[in-house]
Amino acid sequence: MASDILTFSLLCLSSIIIIINPLGATLIYVSLTGQLDKAARDQVIKDACRIALVILLVAALCGTWILQIFGISLEAFRIAGGILLFGIGMEMVYAKISRTKMTATEKYESRDMDDVAVMPLAIPMIAGPGAITTTIVLMNEATGMTPLASFVIFVSIIIAIVITYFMMRNSEYIMSKIGQRQYRAINRLLGMLLIAIAVQFVITGVKTAFPLLGGS
Repeated sequence: MASDILTFSLLCLSSIIIIINPLGATLIYVSLTGQLDKAARDQVIKDACRIALVILLVAALCGTWILQIFGISLEAFRIAGGILLFGIGMEMVYAKISRTKMTATEKYESRDMDDVAVMPLAIPMIAGPGAITTTIVLMNEATGMTPLASFVIFVSIIIAIVITYFMMRNSEYIMSKIGQRQYRAINRLLGMLLIAIAVQFVITGVKTAFPLLGGS
């Protein structure tokens, strides 16, 4: 049982951190707040991380209930989520900004917005469809385990947001150390890991929905 919780904890933490992609969020933050003073930038960071945290925690608490309202099975949602994460992972491998996180229009329009914390930083850059989907799928996985498994998901969300917060706060130092070449290399590695997680989501969903395919 302890080994199962440890494995699940590593899956939760790695999945949520990779899909949120603190480094990618930091680069977008830098590009959107270059014209603001330090106090305004700090406020943007606080607001964006706080809003994203609330969204992901609500998704963790109410995600299963929302699926039940719309009559969506966990298997269908897991497969759909895996496909979505696979697409995001492919875009990361090719060093592109995922369109599920931010479209070109959103990035352009955000330059003229007084408050970029909510849109597009909190939504959809940090707490985007991929992060919400991952949270809901992991929460459903945790229902068949001990209550500690659900607690692990909440802790993983908080850790991922805290990492994003501190990376944004230290964006000037990070940008001075990481060039575009290094960023692309890191992004591609994270993309490969995300693709593997996405494929596992799909495999698990297919096996559960079609037991005969799994040899059961």
